[in-house]
Amino acid sequence: MTNEIRIDDLRNPVLNDVQKMGRDYGETVETELSVDAICAAAVAATELSDFGPDDFRERLAVQLDEMNADPERTGLGRMLMFGDCVRYASNRLRIRDLLKQHPEILEIPIEKPVIVIGLPRSGTTNLVNLLASDSRFRSMPLWESYQPVPDPREAIPADGVDPRWTRCQGMWEAMQVGAPFVAAMHPMNPDHVHEELELMTPDFTSYNLEWVARAPKWRDYYVAHDQTESYAYMKTVLQIMQWYRPRERWVLKSPQHLEQIGPLMTTFPDASIVVTHRDPVAVVQSTITMVTYGARTAYKTPNPEWYRDYWIERIGMLLDASMRDRHLLPADRTTDVYFHEYMADEAGTLQRIYDMAEIDFTEAAKAEVAAYQDAHPRGKEGRVVYDLRGDFNITPEEVRARFSDYMNTFPVKIEVQ
Repeated sequence: MTNEIRIDDLRNPVLNDVQKMGRDYGETVETELSVDAICAAAVAATELSDFGPDDFRERLAVQLDEMNADPERTGLGRMLMFGDCVRYASNRLRIRDLLKQHPEILEIPIEKPVIVIGLPRSGTTNLVNLLASDSRFRSMPLWESYQPVPDPREAIPADGVDPRWTRCQGMWEAMQVGAPFVAAMHPMNPDHVHEELELMTPDFTSYNLEWVARAPKWRDYYVAHDQTESYAYMKTVLQIMQWYRPRERWVLKSPQHLEQIGPLMTTFPDASIVVTHRDPVAVVQSTITMVTYGARTAYKTPNPEWYRDYWIERIGMLLDASMRDRHLLPADRTTDVYFHEYMADEAGTLQRIYDMAEIDFTEAAKAEVAAYQDAHPRGKEGRVVYDLRGDFNITPEEVRARFSDYMNTFPVKIEVQ
């Protein structure tokens, strides 16, 4: 019996019954993707009405206009977009309401966080979850990121399980049925440590939309605007989480930070930074396989070449920005982690990170890390077998040509031949 996963229908998707039902149902629903409709739904959901500064409306309008102008977006894809945006707007309302009640939250320090930055699919998720297994760190599980401020109208049930966790578990179970291979490539169970860019979504910014939609216009808008204020917003939400569940130091991660080093270091000037590195071809093939597979219900045609071209350039943009701004990282509080070295020696890599961050890697912490590793062995959800040539009509050499500057700067090991 093999644990390998080969997705052989990327170009001509064969939908399972749940996927068919979702797509068919989506075509029966008329979804209004407008700023007013989303804000009205959030007000109805929360019974709150103060969104704070209304500059978010322009950013939301840019995103919605692009979705509305795309004839390839399915009815289900429009429904999913609406639901996500209502959740973000509802979070914005609850965040605003809590801060009005407790302005002292804004005085809570977020000191000396350890922040992992690096390409998507380069080990950042595994690494941040290993670090977060050390209970001295404050980290952000997925369930908390999806709704950082509890609904005050909801009571904790007798079993003590937070309703936000229960909702997130329901979403995870639905994902495992509706997009099982995405679930295998990027687990989204409630306790999985998530990226803090989720905390920017109530401000309707970040590159998050690019992962779930064909959004080049939004990309261009986003990269053309200074993100410092949005990073400050994210920090405010971290302060809220710290207020609810205090810890001494945070551990964070997001690939987006590669192209936002300036705003990141302005927001967290005393942070220790871990930069992950991996063969960009391995990153690209993993990324485009995942997003092409995930598009089968949100778009009428999968269009693998679109994702191929988009993400080769997008990964290149991330790397170019990271090299441009590398000088902004503090030399004495930055360490580089190469994927092949990390895979060969996780313990040694962690020790290096702890030393750089001036944190004692105690025996208790090592035991917690070991317990996490035992519970989450590599390949537990299956190992995806990629085929750049067969699925995307391109060779590794053609992909790698975009990244020559990066490859000449950092000694990454070539993985894909």
